[in-house]
Amino acid sequence: MDEMLLLRHGETEWSRTGRHTGRTDVPLTPNGEEQARALAPLVKECVFDLVLSSPAGRARRTAELAGLGSYEVDPDLWEWDYGGYEGVTTPTIRETRPGWYLWRDGVTPGDAEHPGETVAEVGARADRVIARALAAEGRVALVAHGHMLRVIAARWLRLPPEDGRLFKLETGTYSRLGFEHGEPVVVTWNAPVTPA
Repeated sequence: MDEMLLLRHGETEWSRTGRHTGRTDVPLTPNGEEQARALAPLVKECVFDLVLSSPAGRARRTAELAGLGSYEVDPDLWEWDYGGYEGVTTPTIRETRPGWYLWRDGVTPGDAEHPGETVAEVGARADRVIARALAAEGRVALVAHGHMLRVIAARWLRLPPEDGRLFKLETGTYSRLGFEHGEPVVVTWNAPVTPA
């Protein structure tokens, strides 16, 4: 593999309002669709040997609008399962858990559809995605979610998964992971693309 292009899906109503969006399939807002379309010139510049998308509709729609029509859905790219915090904002969680911080304190179990995950479990999924990417020739593109892509960046750099907290990532942005002298590096991070 030469390089990994990471695309965070465009804005949704829940991402706009700060609600934790794991497995709930919230569609892109009109602004989110514009963000996804704005990624197309960047995508057009590259030939990808492997393109993977989260199963979430917001990620698949971003891939399509960005011009990555031919992709494989990889369940390992789902967003962090927030369990009982699915759809809840950080300020609301802190009303009952003062000082709560996802990366340190984790989530509470939810219902059958949202049982919740530890950061280590998210890290194990990230490791599987990275292994698939490394087995590919040339360039790889991943279309996924904020926390998941942050964990992938941490694991790429051989950091513990909780160090994903160090990599803020906005909707509709792109990042690149690659190599320098054979060692994994961040080439570009959280880069915005201005809609045309």
